[in-house]
Amino acid sequence: MKQQLQAMLVLQDEINTLVNDNWRAQNFAWYRAIWVESAELLDHFGWKWWKKQEPDMDQVKLELVDIWHFGLSLELQQGSPEQVAAHMLEELGAGQRSVGDFRTDLEAFTLNTLASKQFDLVGFAQLLADADMSFDELYQRYVGKNVLNRFRQDNGYKDGTYVKSWAGREDNEHLAEIANTLDTYAADYSQQVYLALRERYRETAIA
Repeated sequence: MKQQLQAMLVLQDEINTLVNDNWRAQNFAWYRAIWVESAELLDHFGWKWWKKQEPDMDQVKLELVDIWHFGLSLELQQGSPEQVAAHMLEELGAGQRSVGDFRTDLEAFTLNTLASKQFDLVGFAQLLADADMSFDELYQRYVGKNVLNRFRQDNGYKDGTYVKSWAGREDNEHLAEIANTLDTYAADYSQQVYLALRERYRETAIA
């Protein structure tokens, strides 16, 4: 878990730097991004009592990964990946968590985020438990999304030349297929994902 957490912190620092090489000094409102994503998360889980709704758990997990991106960025405002990893591990591993009421726990997490303008790690860990999402799954999904974001940037996303759909499918579908064939415990897992994505992209371009 420690190795995976440190790897994610390094990846988040790298993608933030790619977008803005002086991102720490900008003091972006990461907490605001978290509560906005939390509202989207609640919509995917369902909350409207006047209509039939079933939780879309795949989308719920995708939104949790997006929140994790912003949470890592908030934590990195406090120091280097190595410096903040120990604190994060302590908060994430604090006690056994039983499944609670997802909507109530999400509201508590959001309130804590707004009140402190920091990342509520304990609250986030509770949301993972509520969604039956292991840390391993969080890691796999996070690395995949991070690598995809970097791949898009490297291939013209910022100037509008990158097209998300190729070979008849969206890039996130290619990503999911690639990720399922790789060992998430490999030290170079993120690099393997990037190289496989690049190879497939080039093959479709040639075809």
